[in-house]
Amino acid sequence: MSPRELAALSSRLHADGVAHAWVTVVRTAGSTPRKAGAKMLVTRDASFGTVGGGRVERELIDEARAAIAAGEPRLVTRHLGHDLAMCCGGEMQSFVEPVSAPETLVLVGAGHVHHALAPVALALGYELTVADDLDELLTEARFAGARLAPSFAPSEWGVRLDARAHVVVATRDHDVDQEVLLALSRLDAQLAYVGVIGSVAKVTKFKRRLEARGAPASFVERLRGPIGLDIGAETPEEIAVAVAAELIALRRSR
Repeated sequence: MSPRELAALSSRLHADGVAHAWVTVVRTAGSTPRKAGAKMLVTRDASFGTVGGGRVERELIDEARAAIAAGEPRLVTRHLGHDLAMCCGGEMQSFVEPVSAPETLVLVGAGHVHHALAPVALALGYELTVADDLDELLTEARFAGARLAPSFAPSEWGVRLDARAHVVVATRDHDVDQEVLLALSRLDAQLAYVGVIGSVAKVTKFKRRLEARGAPASFVERLRGPIGLDIGAETPEEIAVAVAAELIALRRSR
């Protein structure tokens, strides 16, 4: 594949939420099958393009998949003779750069807290969707840069609800919050994060009701609430910062 074709493929993979890695030969010495500038794309189960074939390419594919799993780039140097017993006998240094699938965030409810949280979430790189059924709240002016979903039903959000998806529930009505959580509990998906804004008493009551209505125990156990790091937040803007901080902590495994 040509560099242009690889770049187009990378764009499609990213749009489809497929994690992958670029492998680029950055330096060579002696006899090597490819020279600096050769590129390859690697996903968890396939590779595209070539950086020379043979054992060196197999090693670099393994390194690329390890980089995808770790989410961190790496510089890989291999002597083809000493390290890999290849006849070429030269040395190749390659830069492996993972391209993470974008994380999605759905803010259910278009009230004050989510109005404050939305621009922070966009700045953090989330693909943002805001869901509400009130036209006066769910406007492009209030949520610039976000996808707008005029429904509280998860099936109508137009979002892939999978292990990359984060959902924060804070509607104007506790009963609506409860129904949204119940609908989410019935999805065949392990969401990265589901949280509901509210007091300890509210969340405890919600969990009991979810259990009574047949929500899986695994969902109830993973439901977060009250959400946001405990920084004494009171205003919508402060609560938005606290919730954003919790999402960052989850992203960084803190």
